[in-house]
Amino acid sequence: MHQNRYSRQELFTPIGAGGQEEIQKKHVLIIGAGALGTGAAEALARAGVGKLTIVDRDYVEVSNLQRQQLYNEEDARKKLPKAIAAKYRLEQVNSLIDIDAIVADLTYQDLLKLAKNSDLMMDATDNYETRLVMNDVSQKLSIPWIYGACVGSYGMSYTIVPGVTPCFQCVWETMPQNGQTCDTAGIISPAVTMVTSHQVADALKILSGNMDALSGKIVTFDVWENQYQSIGVSRLKKVECTSCGSNPTYPYLTPEHTMKTAVLCGRDTVQIRPAEKKAVDLGDLHTIFSTQGLPVQYNSFLISVNLDPYRMVVFKDGRVLVHGTNDISEAKKTYHRIFS
Repeated sequence: MHQNRYSRQELFTPIGAGGQEEIQKKHVLIIGAGALGTGAAEALARAGVGKLTIVDRDYVEVSNLQRQQLYNEEDARKKLPKAIAAKYRLEQVNSLIDIDAIVADLTYQDLLKLAKNSDLMMDATDNYETRLVMNDVSQKLSIPWIYGACVGSYGMSYTIVPGVTPCFQCVWETMPQNGQTCDTAGIISPAVTMVTSHQVADALKILSGNMDALSGKIVTFDVWENQYQSIGVSRLKKVECTSCGSNPTYPYLTPEHTMKTAVLCGRDTVQIRPAEKKAVDLGDLHTIFSTQGLPVQYNSFLISVNLDPYRMVVFKDGRVLVHGTNDISEAKKTYHRIFS
């Protein structure tokens, strides 16, 4: 079955049989399994990337289904973690590749360990704190990564190659920023598809050994307003940059940049992450909640319980999402109702 699987990709001259062999040796780390992450993961799985590691901290909800292409209604009903649901689906797409799913909100230490064994990092996250950590990891380990973001009908992509392009921190101040999120401005799936297409195209260039085909530019577009722009940024590389300059200190690879409590972008949700990871017995929690007559939903990865007026989701590593508030103090009170 596998002999002709990638034949059409091999017929594309810049890749060819040699490039395909290279692709099948590579390991790609995807941070985030939402709209961009599912699109990139499926495309790379179909392209035959040897190993995919997918990391995501969230679970599938019905509102995701409009644009997050690997998930279905059953995943949302079961509240499956996105990384797990993505792995299940991708194994049906390509059984010849290795797929690792990690349900976690990565610390910089976690990311350093995971990235050390990868050839490329793909950004599919929803917050800039994580991207700045990815940027420092990329520079420290000399591993390229591909930034991507979209909201409404607007999207952008930029590929960072250590030692070649300006890093993310160098260009960050020049990037268009309007503060909008998918939860405030919405999003349409064509914007997602456009960003994913640019990200995956550059990924295939890198993985197949065609680095010279990279543009080194930031690509921005608005699919509704029919706008497309390619921006040269080579002059933005800063000698004094603390991430990629002549004397890098990697400022985001430090404990003070490890978020323990955070309001999730546009979600009306607060995430609480214990200072130290600890295993939680979800079965015991299920018994406790059920005995108290609380509305509860449970699977082997997480437990969801309604604690009026909020809903709390507890993961096996002790991480908690408090839905229904963006007030950190209120979220902590709810957290301590269970963990005190």
